[in-house]
Amino acid sequence: MHGRTIARVAQAKACFNTLGTITTRSQFGGYGLLADGVMFAVVADGEMYLRATKSLESEFRARGMVNMVYSKRGVPIIMRYYWVDHQLWGEPQALFTLAWQAKREANKEIQSRSRGSRRLKGLPNIDAGLERLLWRVGIRDVYDLRLQGAKGSFQKLMRQQKKLGLKALLSLAGAIAGYHHAALPDEIRGELSAWFNQQMPQ
Repeated sequence: MHGRTIARVAQAKACFNTLGTITTRSQFGGYGLLADGVMFAVVADGEMYLRATKSLESEFRARGMVNMVYSKRGVPIIMRYYWVDHQLWGEPQALFTLAWQAKREANKEIQSRSRGSRRLKGLPNIDAGLERLLWRVGIRDVYDLRLQGAKGSFQKLMRQQKKLGLKALLSLAGAIAGYHHAALPDEIRGELSAWFNQQMPQ
């Protein structure tokens, strides 16, 4: 599997060499692909996934591309990266165009974050009230929330707000994944529900 991943990285570098200076870094158990320092794709288990922003997801889905699923501590997480299948590899111009769009939109996100849009309230499910609660327990931006994870953040909140329900936990998980909590996959919802029930006093 490792050999397939390395071969796919080499293929991607050759395909996108005019996109910018292509470098790699460890990411999601594989390699992130960066063009001029902007990550636009991931290669894992011998497959490549293009990074999508909200503005690109509909286009990727219209092409039949499916989300990458990454397992973190045994919990599957749907990522905003979309699989490049054999057919798309056979359309190098179309693939390059999608990668160029992925890089462009990722760069816009970076510039937006640098202007202060890392506020928690900018994430799905996080309103001003929940943002204030998170601030009180030391979780002050998107980076802090992702670092703590949904369970860790929820445990911190529980120390101050004993009556938080399952919806708060699902909202945190959805915010980290970039989705409304109602769109969380059933397996993630079930795992979080079971964990939540274990935390509640009998």
